[in-house]
Amino acid sequence: MERGIIVQISGPVVDVEIQEGPLPRLREELTVEKNGEVRVMEVAQHVGRNTVRCIMLSPSEGLARGLAVDMPGHTIQVPVGTATLGRMFNVLGQPIDGGGPVPEDVPVQSIYRKPPTFEEQSPAVEILETGIKVIDLLEPYPRGARSASSAGPAWARRC
Repeated sequence: MERGIIVQISGPVVDVEIQEGPLPRLREELTVEKNGEVRVMEVAQHVGRNTVRCIMLSPSEGLARGLAVDMPGHTIQVPVGTATLGRMFNVLGQPIDGGGPVPEDVPVQSIYRKPPTFEEQSPAVEILETGIKVIDLLEPYPRGARSASSAGPAWARRC
């Protein structure tokens, strides 16, 4: 695993100097360990021949110049599959719903992977029943699709 060091911190923006080897690609994950906690950042820009500018995706409090940075060589990866259905995760793929850790055998994929083609997707043919008569009648939602609704103006909600 390649290594670098932090040379500048400006809030959530961190500059990392790469000691040897090629610069990491844009969107690549870099990690730094502070007090036993692994903090993640993402390469946003190449600055010069041996420095990259990163955006912290974890808290940057307590970080200092000179800390060692690891470069795993891949983008941020999150768990996918049936074990993740009904769960809530942050952008780093860590569960935030209190449901315990994700099993180790669950596959992971990059957050930047290409979306499935239209042929690989299954069209929604089933309607989601919300139990709210007005929504089910006037604005039915297909099961598995993204959807949103608004409450409307305040005067309409009182009627």
